[in-house]
Amino acid sequence: MTSKVYIRLLFCMLLWAWGCQCAMAQDNSDEKPLRPVATMFSAQYGHASILDSYLSPVKYGGKAMALNYEAQQATGFAPQQWTRQLSLGVDYDYTHNKAGNHSMHALLINAQWGLMHKWNHVFTRGLQFQLGGNTQLRGGALYNAYNSNNVVSARIFWNVGLMGQAIFNTHIKRLPITLRYQASMPVAGVFFSPDYDEAYYEIYLGNHDNLAHFGWWGNRFDLDHMLSADLHLGNTILRIAYRNRISSSWINHISTRDMAHYLVIGIGGEFLNIGAKRNKKLNNNIISSIYQ
Repeated sequence: MTSKVYIRLLFCMLLWAWGCQCAMAQDNSDEKPLRPVATMFSAQYGHASILDSYLSPVKYGGKAMALNYEAQQATGFAPQQWTRQLSLGVDYDYTHNKAGNHSMHALLINAQWGLMHKWNHVFTRGLQFQLGGNTQLRGGALYNAYNSNNVVSARIFWNVGLMGQAIFNTHIKRLPITLRYQASMPVAGVFFSPDYDEAYYEIYLGNHDNLAHFGWWGNRFDLDHMLSADLHLGNTILRIAYRNRISSSWINHISTRDMAHYLVIGIGGEFLNIGAKRNKKLNNNIISSIYQ
C-alpha cells in the first residue's frame, strides 16, 4: 500500500467525520427532547519526546503543539442513557536530540468517533460516568533531514477501542464548573510499518509485503487522556486542562515511543440549530450530553 493510498484513506475518513458532525447538528431539529451539541475548540502546548528506531536510535525531545475540535451530543435513541462524541485534531511536535544539532518534525492528524452509555448522579448528585467504545484513524509522518538513508517515517493506525469519562458538575460560589476526566485506549486495529532496513523507495517500486500489521496490546499501546475544568461564563464555556498522549509500538525490529504533555486552553458552548431554537418555548425538556 503506497503513501498516496494512506493519504486518500485519511482524507475520506476526515470527510466522513465531518459528515457525522453535520448530522449531529441537524438531526435534533424535529425530535423531542432537545439535544444541544456541546462543542469545544482548543489550543494545546507542551513538551514531547519521540523515539522512532527506524529513523534514529536516539530519543528526541522538544515542543508539542496541537489543535482540537470536540463535539458531543445525546443520541436520538435513548438520549438519557447514550451520548456520542466526535473529535478532530492535529498534533505537531518539533524536537531535537540531546546534543541539539539534529531536529525532527512530527505531524499527525486524528479523527475519532465514539458512543458511550452514561449513568447520572452516581454516588452523589452531579457525578456522571460514561463508558463505551470508539473508532479512530490517526495518520501522519515524522521527518528527520539528518538521517543518512531514510528521512521519513510514515504513521497510520486505524483502531477500535474503549473510551470513558467521569464528569462532576458543581459550583464555586456562583460560578458553574464542570470537572471531567476523559480517556480513550485502542484495543485492536491495523497499523503500517515497513521492515527495519526497508527504504520507502523500495515500497514505491512495488515491495508491498509485510506492511500492514494487526495491532493489539502485544505489539502496541496507545492512551490519550485529559483532566479538564470547564468554567461556565454565561453562554460561553472556558476550558482549562492537562492532556497526556502516549503512543508506542514494536514490530519488524522497529520500536516507537511517543509521549506528549499539554496545557490546554479551549472555548466552546452548547448549541441548538435554528429549528430547535424555534421549538424551545414549546419544549423545555433539554438533555445535555455533559453538563447538568
